[in-house]
Amino acid sequence: MKHYALTILLLIVVVAVGGFFLLRDNQPPSLILTPDSGPISAKRPPIVTLEDDGTGLKNVVVTVTQDGQTVELLNSEFPRGTASQLLDLNLQNIKLKNGPLALQVTASDQALLTNSITQSFNFDYDSRPPVVSVLTRAHNLNQSGAGLVLYKVSEEVERSGVQVGETFFPGYLQDDGFYACLFAFPYNMTQADFQPRVVAVDKAGNERKAGVYYHTNPRPAKKDRINLSQGFLDSKMPEFQDLYPEADNMLDIFLKVNRELRVQNREKLKEIAKLTASKPTWRGAFLRLPNAANRAGFNEQRSYIYGGNKIDQQTHLGIDLASLANAPVPAANSGKVVFADYLGIYGNCVVVDHGLGLQTLYAHLSTIDTNVGDQVDKGTIIGRTGATGMAGGDHLHYGVTIAGIPVNPLEWWDPNWIKHNFSDKWQAASAPQEAY
Repeated sequence: MKHYALTILLLIVVVAVGGFFLLRDNQPPSLILTPDSGPISAKRPPIVTLEDDGTGLKNVVVTVTQDGQTVELLNSEFPRGTASQLLDLNLQNIKLKNGPLALQVTASDQALLTNSITQSFNFDYDSRPPVVSVLTRAHNLNQSGAGLVLYKVSEEVERSGVQVGETFFPGYLQDDGFYACLFAFPYNMTQADFQPRVVAVDKAGNERKAGVYYHTNPRPAKKDRINLSQGFLDSKMPEFQDLYPEADNMLDIFLKVNRELRVQNREKLKEIAKLTASKPTWRGAFLRLPNAANRAGFNEQRSYIYGGNKIDQQTHLGIDLASLANAPVPAANSGKVVFADYLGIYGNCVVVDHGLGLQTLYAHLSTIDTNVGDQVDKGTIIGRTGATGMAGGDHLHYGVTIAGIPVNPLEWWDPNWIKHNFSDKWQAASAPQEAY
């Protein structure tokens, strides 16, 4: 009898504690809808985020109302103990018209006296992709070179630009209402694989692709052999020794720098490329280092020879210019300094942004005479040549990139190329002449 009374007492305590727990939860679940307004589509539906730190979630009901008709979109029950839930609202299985609609979301918890929350959200359903009108009619591109496409889009877009293989080159809206996009025919892409497409994605996630008329000129890579001496390794590799303390010798350090650090540095240039102006800041042809001789060209496939054996192969993606030691280096054109620091294989390095993703790179400098954020004019001295980084002697490694993709600098030194491939196109699109 005593045990029976104790059991009853224990049950009363459990029920009381459970009841207290269920009753003390008087807060409804938190509800977030992303996005909570604006355009949506079946390709990009809203996402419901529910949370309840008390008794947990019990159920959620979502309805859609359009033109006076209401349809249940979702009705889900949750197992006990569900504290949070993330739900995609599938709009593909209901018939919706393009235009306004309302979503109502009701969520409740497991409390004895159920707590619930109801919120309504207004959207514009949009299933139509934007219309893209390409303004530039001809695009004559050299392999490893650059091109410009100008186009208009029928509505405000989330992003637009030119897709080339796996690389996306962003377009930038100009004051005259058209978009301008500089893009590259990548040095490591074949003519057959080069198929540029203008891409526009609107706020609802609808995507449109448009082709462009183009002609390509092959520019096969050149070959070069670099003989590595032990003296070069002993003099240069200590600069990188702290990066690879596990390396057994200077040759191992060289291979890691040439293969691994090179890739990291090029990825860094892609990050720097995002720091670009939306309008062109350059004027006319780009300056070349004065009184300098070409020592190495763009897109040279270098075979590295050590002890008579080929130990590595890499591609040289700039032009090496040699003048007097510690020669002053001018900015090739007007723009903004977006990088001025040491950068691995490039040593002391300056990157100047010229807008639309176009940037120039000045590497192996002995000194840097500018700072990030400086506005420079064509000819402004930004540093002096040197042999920092992976340089075998005093010279300037000069590079040009578009969205971080290296292109041949020779084009940008040629005033006729700039006129035919940039200036004339811009004028035809009714842009003010002083903009380039």
